[in-house]
Amino acid sequence: MLPRSLNELYENVRDYYVFQTIDSEIAAVCALHVLWEDLAEIKSLVVRQSQQRQGIGRMLINCCKEEAAALGVSQVFALTYVKGFFTRLGFTELDKALLPHKIWGDCIRCSKFPDCDEQAVIINIANV
Repeated sequence: MLPRSLNELYENVRDYYVFQTIDSEIAAVCALHVLWEDLAEIKSLVVRQSQQRQGIGRMLINCCKEEAAALGVSQVFALTYVKGFFTRLGFTELDKALLPHKIWGDCIRCSKFPDCDEQAVIINIANV
């Protein structure tokens, strides 16, 4: 997860889904960020370790896909360290170089830049 300034959080708060437990504990978050009329990114998916393997991540991804479809966005991608999770949800691997250069703005702030080991995955919402 990349560090975010308070200003960035306020600018993007509407992109986020938050999953709370019955005890109102935040268990997971995920964001859908629209980049172009036909392309959006799933960002910042994280599920508390104690809450993993309960379908919460899948539910959040499905919320993002449904929102993208409702907005008329045809493709959704993610950069991930857990490619298998996304491929089980219908995403396919994609060469990062094929993504628009605009997405790399966040990468410059990453400690792993330029040696990123995240993998790109994409799904066509029209096929969901």
